[in-house]
Amino acid sequence: MASPILKNKRGITLGDKIQDFSFESTHGPLTLSEHFNGGWGILFSHPDDFTPICTTELGELARLDNLGEFSRRNVKVIGLSCNDVESHKRWIQDIKAYSGEDVHYPIIADKSREIAVELGMLSSDDLDKAGLPLTVRSVFVIGPDLAIKLTLTYPASTGRNFVEILRVVDSLQLTSYQSLATPVNWVKGEKACIVPSVSNEAATEKFPKGFNIVDLPSGKGYLRFTPDPSA
Repeated sequence: MASPILKNKRGITLGDKIQDFSFESTHGPLTLSEHFNGGWGILFSHPDDFTPICTTELGELARLDNLGEFSRRNVKVIGLSCNDVESHKRWIQDIKAYSGEDVHYPIIADKSREIAVELGMLSSDDLDKAGLPLTVRSVFVIGPDLAIKLTLTYPASTGRNFVEILRVVDSLQLTSYQSLATPVNWVKGEKACIVPSVSNEAATEKFPKGFNIVDLPSGKGYLRFTPDPSA
């Protein structure tokens, strides 16, 4: 039988504005807007403390954070699971021992599962010892306007690729401020596509580095590439 908690399971989709909320964390009481401080944010959940895949994930996140990969993009990260603060703090010592990295980002203690229910993070398959649902591996990239720009959900058995998440952040930040979209396997510095709503005349003004139109059998000049203006 499903946990009664799951009957209230909601969720959030692309474009929705996340409601600011307060929480307890390894950095003490905070609010989401206070932590993100007007910049970009990544909220990610993990199923449980003291588990193998989660330990490798948070260790890698600490490594990237300590390298400045998030700060140079004006991104703050924050974790979440249904464990309490003391459990998080004890587990951080294991993460540090495994990865060799200090964990400087906060981890939310959502023991009541209130936040996880609101954001649709709970699994109907993965339960704790008390039979309560655990959080899945959710990722929310949140813009400065607190709108959801990306959602990803991984099963508990699959660790996330945070380099890919950084790539997506680069794409989101580029396309938020330019009339561009990023093609398959794009990474920062590579050419991007001009969106169809921009005419060739307007593209000439918008993109001083120029652009090229790919000659296709259809004769439709919709595939237009321009150098990454941020490079």
